[in-house]
Amino acid sequence: MGSSLILLTNARVFDGESADCAEHMSVLVEGDRIKEISETAIHCAHAQVIDVGGRTLMPGLIDAHVHVYGSEVDDRLFETRSMAYNALYARQMLEHALQCGFTTVRDVGGGDLTIVSAIAKGLIEGPRFLYAGRMLSMTGGHADPRPAHHLGEMCSCGFLSDFYHVVDGADACRKAAREELRRGAHCVKLTASGGVMSPTDPIWMEQFTQEEISAIVEECARRRKYAAAHCYGGPAALRCAELGVRTLEHGTLIDRVSAQRISEIGAFVTPTLSIINALVESGAALGLTPVSQAKAREVYAHGLSALSEMKAAGVRMAFGTDLVGPLHKQQTREFSLRREALQPIDILRSATSVSADAIMLGDQIGKVAPGMVADLVVVDGDPLENIELLADDGRKLPVIMTAGRLRKNGL
Repeated sequence: MGSSLILLTNARVFDGESADCAEHMSVLVEGDRIKEISETAIHCAHAQVIDVGGRTLMPGLIDAHVHVYGSEVDDRLFETRSMAYNALYARQMLEHALQCGFTTVRDVGGGDLTIVSAIAKGLIEGPRFLYAGRMLSMTGGHADPRPAHHLGEMCSCGFLSDFYHVVDGADACRKAAREELRRGAHCVKLTASGGVMSPTDPIWMEQFTQEEISAIVEECARRRKYAAAHCYGGPAALRCAELGVRTLEHGTLIDRVSAQRISEIGAFVTPTLSIINALVESGAALGLTPVSQAKAREVYAHGLSALSEMKAAGVRMAFGTDLVGPLHKQQTREFSLRREALQPIDILRSATSVSADAIMLGDQIGKVAPGMVADLVVVDGDPLENIELLADDGRKLPVIMTAGRLRKNGL
């Protein structure tokens, strides 16, 4: 039995890169790949034909910063929930993401092979799922959950939780990275600066030594994978970029000088405006501590200016949201928030080809071109003129396809 054939006709194609969108195009999908794109009619007797009706056909969206087991806004509560409960949350989150047009997501803290298997078996109707496994944190770092009044060292079980490793020293970092890679991690995530949710570290604090970060980066390169780092401030982000970290998560306090140097190095930054905005608006009602509320307000004040600085410097910005708990339903809001500092074409590239390059899958996804995986969405309108079409929880997406499989067809 041959591969399935789907022919999408009369499409206006945004290829993931160029602002010049060809119209009246035909796109033939064979199996899980784009086989042909043509300005003239493609005749294929056995294909399922979908008339796009002049709408915009574009690559599926990529969210490069999620936490699918993050069932609570207060991450101190993650460990109090059973993994069964967190898995049910993950299913809800991933199915919502797919319906919003996200055909690939990257989990950078907590995700595991279980989710990949559940999607493959159809237990979850979700997007392609990549994961970093458990985050690596130094003692007192962003992923060390202990409050200041906690006395003594963490017990051994705390060093190997479902969400993080607390590790100190280059050898311990190397071993933890190897463990996550052994467990199938797509990349390894370390926390290289203070964070909003962590109880004892200031936002500006740089975390891990150069030797520790270099050990993690080296182990990732040995597997032909890469390191990602939680970084808010410019100095922390720049240090990680100089040490070979590929993706710098958040980057909300990056200044002009750091942005220019990061751009020269070629590292990627994944801004996450939606989580900070949501925490400022709803954090108190959702139980966020006063300390974390204050940190969120501090970061919020710089989010758009950092985006502008990175745009001016030519930093390659991936697309991420970082939303947890009930806030995950605001996933598409990231499009609206970025519009305050970026043009629609910048945001579209970020959510497609740039994110694909950031996660080392640029030769597979993120573009509409022959030979690429057929992750596609159809937009009812022109997102290059109106990015809000993507900020409506998938309501303006009549067609969603992952790897040649129609997940939604409203045409």
